[in-house]
Amino acid sequence: MRGVRVLLTEGSSLTSREVITCLGPLGCEIDVLDSGAWCLARASRWVRKIHVCPPAALDPRGYLESLERVVAERRIDVVLPTHEQAWLLAAARPALRAGLPVAVADIAAFDRVQSKIEFARLLDELELPQPEWRLVSDAADLADLAYPYWLKAAFSTAGQGVREITDEPSRAAALAVLRSNSNGPLMAQQPARGRYGQAQGLFDGGRLVAVHTSAQAGIGMGGSAAARVSVDDPQARRDIATLGQALGWHGGLTLDYLSEHSSRQYIECNPRTVEPANASASGVNIPELQVRLTLGKDLPWPPQIGRAGVRTHGTIALLLGIAGREGSRRALIGELGRALARRGHYRGSREQLTPILRDPPSLAAAAFVVARLLASPTSATETARRAITSYSITPASVAAVSQQ
Repeated sequence: MRGVRVLLTEGSSLTSREVITCLGPLGCEIDVLDSGAWCLARASRWVRKIHVCPPAALDPRGYLESLERVVAERRIDVVLPTHEQAWLLAAARPALRAGLPVAVADIAAFDRVQSKIEFARLLDELELPQPEWRLVSDAADLADLAYPYWLKAAFSTAGQGVREITDEPSRAAALAVLRSNSNGPLMAQQPARGRYGQAQGLFDGGRLVAVHTSAQAGIGMGGSAAARVSVDDPQARRDIATLGQALGWHGGLTLDYLSEHSSRQYIECNPRTVEPANASASGVNIPELQVRLTLGKDLPWPPQIGRAGVRTHGTIALLLGIAGREGSRRALIGELGRALARRGHYRGSREQLTPILRDPPSLAAAAFVVARLLASPTSATETARRAITSYSITPASVAAVSQQ
């Protein structure tokens, strides 16, 4: 990997930060495209340059023009989609310069999994387990549903289009917000039970190349897994292989699920690689394999599988989660104390977002987030919102480039 020039499609997400941690030590020369010059990825010794571009959601054509220009000027070997730009690149592929070095599935495959409604239909077709669900056109479709349940828009990022319904007022509020942000139908879904986990796979034209399963060990913003432990889940591995084969998937794919005893229910699909550092620490470096896939190099057979029992965390992600839930300086200081003392979910766990000993400039990112949260614990929501705005893609953005 030494000397391979890699361009990340954004630098504001936790995923992009973890991809840098996975690829930087291998000697990759990493550039980042982002709408903010001071994005999270900036504070790393492994990043050569941040290229400021138009926001992909607001100006998708301007974003793609910037991407193609950077690829040409910096002689990029691999474009690595770290968030929803994978969807945009799939939609725009016919209009992009021939030979753009990126590995993504075709847009028809994205259409089956990017929409929560289409994904639910696909799970039913493949007979993969999920909580009971129904389409919702108006409030009457919810009249006979017992509380609690989830109301979801077809498209959302980082849980922004998902609301828990616990009573009539929360139902009315959720319908008002989700309808204002979505023109199409919504879906209602029964809660799943159990421990939150993820199955992460990398595919080469439908063939599973690598797979990793992990469970939540610490909670971040929106209930995300800010700390993880790798687990041995053969059924989840088989199910993601089934899904990827049915789609002819190419690139990264991530399944979210809840498991209880021997059963699991799938609740979401991300058509990309999500926060891959636990997989890398467990022996499956998905970003490295994705670079190899893009370059057309040899890939593993049989598929690589991560080893169980490896713990990883991101301190700033855990702090954002605490601030978002508690909104308390006291709770933040308590979490910082646990981090410094290596107690709780920090015990025996490796830092992956800001690994200061391996990547000293990452201390600046950690210090900035900590200082901001201590000054105003309630700023966690605004911090997350700004990051989501930077890397999110909307159906309108995809339609704009699909019609070129």
